[in-house]
Amino acid sequence: MEGELQKTVGRNLRAYRQARGLSQEAFADLVGVHRTYMGGLERGERNLTLRSVERIAEQIGVDPLVLMDPKGEKRLRR
Repeated sequence: MEGELQKTVGRNLRAYRQARGLSQEAFADLVGVHRTYMGGLERGERNLTLRSVERIAEQIGVDPLVLMDPKGEKRLRR
């Protein structure tokens, strides 16, 4: 289960981005990070701090807990 939370956050970020029809580059610009960094986040390869999760959630207007919720993907696709 190591790194499972990272993967969950990544899946949820991807679900949010895709539901809004944004490219990875456009989404990275929205959040204020580089496209390659966003790719690493979406693949669950980046170890985010809780503050980073809060900041990203604030930028996209969602509760940070939704990004960490294993079922958050379904809520974000709406």
